[in-house]
Amino acid sequence: MRKTTSYNAIFAMVIALTFFSVNSLSAQVLNKPVAADNPNLAGNSAWTAACASDTFNEYFVNFTWNPPLVDSDNEFVLELSDANGNFGAPTELARVDDKNTTFDFEFEFAVPNDVRGENYRMRVRSTSPAKTSPPSDPYPMHYVDYSSALLISEDGSGDIPSGGTITLCGGGDITLEPHNIPNANTYIYNWYRSGTLLPEKGHSITVSTPGMYYVELDYGSICTGSANTLSNTIELSTGTSSGIAINGSDDFGLCIGDTHQLEANISGLGLTYTWFKDGAIVAGPTLEQNTLNINTASAGFEGTYEVEVDGPSACVERSASVTIRNLGDFEVTRVNDANIVLLPSQTATLTATTNALTPSYQWYKDGSPITDATNATLDITEIGDYFVRVTENGGGCASSPVDSETTAVEAPDSFEFVVEYVGSYTSCQTSDVTLSLLRINAVSGSGARTNVTSVLESSFSYQWTHDGSTISGETSKTITINDFEDNGDYALTGVVDSFNASSNSLEVTMAAGTNLTVSSTGLVLCEGADPIVLSSSESLTDETFEWVKDGSVIDTSSETITATEVGDFQLRILTDDCPIVSNTITVQAFDESLLSIDQPDELIIVEGETGTVTASGAESYQWFDAENNLLGSLDSYGFQTEGEYLLVASFGNCTVNRVITITYRDLFAIPNVITANGDGINDLWVLPNTYSRQDDVLVTIYDDRGKEVFSQTNYENNWPQSVTQFNKLNMIFYYRITQDGKSLKQGTITVIR
Repeated sequence: MRKTTSYNAIFAMVIALTFFSVNSLSAQVLNKPVAADNPNLAGNSAWTAACASDTFNEYFVNFTWNPPLVDSDNEFVLELSDANGNFGAPTELARVDDKNTTFDFEFEFAVPNDVRGENYRMRVRSTSPAKTSPPSDPYPMHYVDYSSALLISEDGSGDIPSGGTITLCGGGDITLEPHNIPNANTYIYNWYRSGTLLPEKGHSITVSTPGMYYVELDYGSICTGSANTLSNTIELSTGTSSGIAINGSDDFGLCIGDTHQLEANISGLGLTYTWFKDGAIVAGPTLEQNTLNINTASAGFEGTYEVEVDGPSACVERSASVTIRNLGDFEVTRVNDANIVLLPSQTATLTATTNALTPSYQWYKDGSPITDATNATLDITEIGDYFVRVTENGGGCASSPVDSETTAVEAPDSFEFVVEYVGSYTSCQTSDVTLSLLRINAVSGSGARTNVTSVLESSFSYQWTHDGSTISGETSKTITINDFEDNGDYALTGVVDSFNASSNSLEVTMAAGTNLTVSSTGLVLCEGADPIVLSSSESLTDETFEWVKDGSVIDTSSETITATEVGDFQLRILTDDCPIVSNTITVQAFDESLLSIDQPDELIIVEGETGTVTASGAESYQWFDAENNLLGSLDSYGFQTEGEYLLVASFGNCTVNRVITITYRDLFAIPNVITANGDGINDLWVLPNTYSRQDDVLVTIYDDRGKEVFSQTNYENNWPQSVTQFNKLNMIFYYRITQDGKSLKQGTITVIR
């Protein structure tokens, strides 16, 4: 309380506090709720833990209170704390309005499906008068929404190993997790190794220690067992590496009919062998089968071979691969294009490659051998069909010659260009565009087209045309257009030797550079206000245009329009190739919510300092004091004096009035002593307005044993609500004041009686 408060005000406050204290001595007393038995279950007793599910969710608590009677419109509300017993944001469980003359009754409630914890508390709140009971004792409460046996596997893959055993090799680790529960990461788990509870609580566990692993959902100390979620068991064991390999060379060749056997370097240890060719199983798994015969009489025996071993106390291990080649089988690959266009006086080179060990070459033209053409490459100057025949001269295997694919060398009848836009292009939207040569096709007499771009693009000379006319200086394969006055059709022509080529035509249409702006006399429709008129920055005389509202044309003849409805307005001029589109004017209906201020309507400031309030959303502002004196006309004002102020915000002829109350912050210290003796003086623990009556500030009081005795947001300076709880002299209590979970103040309160 400020020192400037008059003695009359102090006397009035003392009288008010005395009246409140005297009445509170005879006020209703709400007792803490306690668990009760379920009358719908025979032989039932009061529950000690709530293990609810979709098949059973019916619980009762007993509540008693003492007269005098509550008001006729009163309701009793049963509330639930969070899992830690905190009532900062309680959950309503039940509400009754027909127990206002019943001093001992029971609430029926269902456990919410997001409740999981061991320390939930309940309390009862009356609405008229507003009072709150002490909290109940803590109870374990869990909504068991999953109650089937879990299934665990490595990485949650769903692959449970035969016998439930996984052998760990190489000193690594594995991750186990359940694979049959939806949203697995939203639960808490109990993981076990050989009967010992492990500290991990997540949905997966990474382990390397041998043992028997299993898991269950953690529904607390009582509800876990009733959920029956205990999983299968995975036994983790450790094995040793065998160092498996295939004897002999890792790359060799065989001829058809040769005999050969692959042999693993380990045998006689009771191991199981599986043989692979090109990654697929070809033999096994077979016990002690450490050899594999290669059937060279079978086509396709060549490839890569591996062997994999497994066995008791041994790691599953696969060898490095061995490559076997067919010495009588080789390939010939054509390197050049399948079709080549050859101009007069030009030379082209044909090339082939082979994997034959000792090849010889013979080139053919139109089916006949070419004299002295016995190399891997051939230079040609004539049209025709060419291929090369390769013979294997080494390797000790009989084989037939192999021919390459044929290359068709043709003389062109004509050429054509294909041009396209470079990058994205949208008519009437793109501000500049580049056109480029994409492909050169050689066209035969039959109309067949062959792509010869890579061969001939550097041989052509080029010229771009615009609407059929030559463009001076544009003689490259690309052209860029960036002026709407150059809109039109573009094409590319070219010359090589005696051939002339021309391209397809591309249309270029870009918007004019005119900046069209629409202005308005207002943006908010308001009853009784001047009309909102929209006008253009450009003259519309001799122009074809249209006014558009929300995408629909509303006028095509008026140079200005009047907005009589809310919506988005634009102007389009249609005279040029592309329409010129204006900015958008958005007209809104008048609504007081258009005005925003950055401070609450009731602002607390420190005396001597300035509290600034800033408004937004309106066209103009006026700030007035309680005597209607104009203080300012900016969008913000700095307040230094207590009182009520008026903000008048204008939207055209529409106005919004907002009353702002300025109060000085209480600077007195938080009291640490009260005298709850009923004399009306210092009977209540009164906090400064920084902490009291604030929706986001939680006030909690504990007794000397740490038990919570009071918890309330929007604290109304109303503790203690009864003096009957003070059963000895000079009792010590502890308080904590928090905001959004962050501690603001804490200390002690001594209650003197």
